[in-house]
Amino acid sequence: MKSAPPRVAIVWRGDREARRAATPQNNRFHRIFEELAAVGLAPEPAVFDEEFAEDVLEQLLAVHAVLVWVNPLDNGKTRKILDPLLRKVAEAGRFVSAHPDVILKMGVKEVLYETRHIGWGVDTRLYRTAADFRQAFVPTFLAAGPRVLKQNRGNGGQGIWKVELMGAPADGATLISVLEAKSGSIPETIDLFDFISRCEAYFTEGGCIVDQPFQSRLPQGMIRCYMSGSRVVGFGQQLVKALVTPPSRPGREPLQPGPRIMYPASAEPFHSLRTRMEKEWTPEMMSTLGIEAASLPIIWDADFLYGPPDAAGNDSYVLCEINVSSVFAIPDEAPAEIARATASRLRRSTARL
Repeated sequence: MKSAPPRVAIVWRGDREARRAATPQNNRFHRIFEELAAVGLAPEPAVFDEEFAEDVLEQLLAVHAVLVWVNPLDNGKTRKILDPLLRKVAEAGRFVSAHPDVILKMGVKEVLYETRHIGWGVDTRLYRTAADFRQAFVPTFLAAGPRVLKQNRGNGGQGIWKVELMGAPADGATLISVLEAKSGSIPETIDLFDFISRCEAYFTEGGCIVDQPFQSRLPQGMIRCYMSGSRVVGFGQQLVKALVTPPSRPGREPLQPGPRIMYPASAEPFHSLRTRMEKEWTPEMMSTLGIEAASLPIIWDADFLYGPPDAAGNDSYVLCEINVSSVFAIPDEAPAEIARATASRLRRSTARL
C-alpha cells in the first residue's frame, strides 16, 4: 500500500474564523501550497493565535514539517507563546522551517553588530543597557554625522530612528532631529536626553539597541535579497522613504515608499551581490553565529542599502536587516525553491515519516 504523503503545516496569524475558513487556495500563501503539493507533499493551513495555541500545537505535532510566517510584532502581539510552542514541535522531531533559536541569532538587529566584520558590515555599536546608551550616545559622538538606532526585535520600522545633531549644545540642552522609520512618521525636534529616556523601553526583557551610521545613498533604494537556505532565489528593489526627511514646507506629509520591483536570482544588476551572498557572506555569517547548514531557515531575506562605491567605482552594500519567517511578497521563483528545500530537508530529517 502506498504511504500517505508527508504533511506540511503552513502557519500564519489569524483569528478563529480565519482558522476555521482557511483552505490551501484562499490565502496569500496559495503558491506555496501549490508547489508543495507538486513535489509530493501534503500542505495544510495552520492559522495561529494565542487564544487557541493549544489547538495549533496539537495540529503541528501531527504533521511532519512546519513552515512559519508570523511577524515578530503584530498589533501589539509578540512571539512569546509561539516560540515555546515551536520548540516543543521541534523537540518532538518535527522539522520547523526556522527554529526560534535560529531566529534569535539571525532575525534580530543584534546580528548587525555580531557580523560587522563581514563584508556587509559598517561601524556598528551595541548598547545592552540604558546606562551604556546614556554614557556613549553623547553630542560629541553625534557631531561626526547622523546615526540610525534600531531596537533589537521588531518590524515595520518600529523603533528604528534616524538621529541627527541640530547644533552645538546651548543652555544645557542638545537639540536633535529624530525620524522614525515607521510609516507615517515625520521629523521631530527633541532634546537629546529626552530622546534617550524615550528609548529606555527598548532595553526591557533583555532588549538592546544597535547603532549604525546613516547611509547617504538611502534615497537610491533598498535591495532585498531573498534566500532559501544558502541559495539566492530572487531580489526585490524598492525606493524607500523611511528615514528620508520630507521637503520642508508647512503641512508636509510623510513620504510614501515606491513599489517593490521583483527580479530573478539571475538578474545581471545583482550578480555581484548574489555571488557575495552565496560564496562569502552567508558562510561567514553561519560560522560567526554557529548555525549549521541544516538549521538555516527555509526562507529568509537580507535587506541592503547602497554604501560608498569602492576604489574601482563599484557598488558596495550595507546590511541593514535580516528577516526570518516574516517575508512576503516573494519572487515568482521562490515558492518552487521553498518546496524543493522543504522536501530535501524532510528527506534528511530524523523524523519518522
